[in-house]
Amino acid sequence: MSDDQGFAAFEEVGIAERDKPPFVRLPAPRTLFGLRAMRFTTLAPGHQLEPYLRFLAALAQAQDKLAQESVEPAIPALDEQRRRAAHAMPPLPREDLADDATTDAAFTRLIALMEPVAMPELARAALARAAAADGDSRHAMFAAVLGDAVPVEAVAEHIFAAAALQVVAALRTARLDAQLPQPVADGVCPCCGGAPVASAVVGTVDLDGVRYVHCSLCAAQWNHVRIKCVSCGSTKGIAYQEIEGVSDTIKAETCDECRTYVKILNQRKDPELEPIADDVASLGLDILVTEAGWRRAGVNPFLLGY
Repeated sequence: MSDDQGFAAFEEVGIAERDKPPFVRLPAPRTLFGLRAMRFTTLAPGHQLEPYLRFLAALAQAQDKLAQESVEPAIPALDEQRRRAAHAMPPLPREDLADDATTDAAFTRLIALMEPVAMPELARAALARAAAADGDSRHAMFAAVLGDAVPVEAVAEHIFAAAALQVVAALRTARLDAQLPQPVADGVCPCCGGAPVASAVVGTVDLDGVRYVHCSLCAAQWNHVRIKCVSCGSTKGIAYQEIEGVSDTIKAETCDECRTYVKILNQRKDPELEPIADDVASLGLDILVTEAGWRRAGVNPFLLGY
């Protein structure tokens, strides 16, 4: 592992950065999960986690079908959204999803979509437990995922609950007025209040070199200053860790103030990088950084068992 304090590749300020890029970029759920499935499929061959990456590719394909089929979930009235945003609160609080009938319906449909998929026996058993869960158990599963409090002994079935929640949350957030969300707090999605999964330096023509943090739940992206901790907002003691001899398109931004880290993906160098998929595939970086004393601040429901 190396520690690159300068890390110029991520710190060059482009025209878009100076021109104040949009604070929020809303998700496109009708294409989001299909692209994620393709990325998992691309990453899988020869990878140490190949069986798991192939399973997640199938799960993302099921999410894609679910996103295409699902009706748009209800969202709070515009006045309520505005009130919440004016008080530095997410306009679409994620906690509401646990009681939303749309979530339960999405979970049921996702289980059905996954039934014919080939998967390891442990995953098959977890799917069966998810299918057998009654209403109260389902609600508890949704609440655990939304509260980042999944019990260690039940991680496997909660992966399916998280997958359903991601689809419903993305469909909700896609309906927002992108001008409405305001900064809430460090490490909090301004749309739903979810935790970040990773950040990325964008390589598109209109936003070249701009950094966005990606929500692990609704897939919204929010603009974040570089050389600044995503978790605590500190600009002191920021460094970038990488695995020597491995592509430098993914690094861990570590903070000595709060001793946490969040990965940063360089989509300028590799436009195919996808926050959820590449976060899973770069698990080796997590292991090295946590062994060196930092705690992961990003949340990825597909890494809960690792």
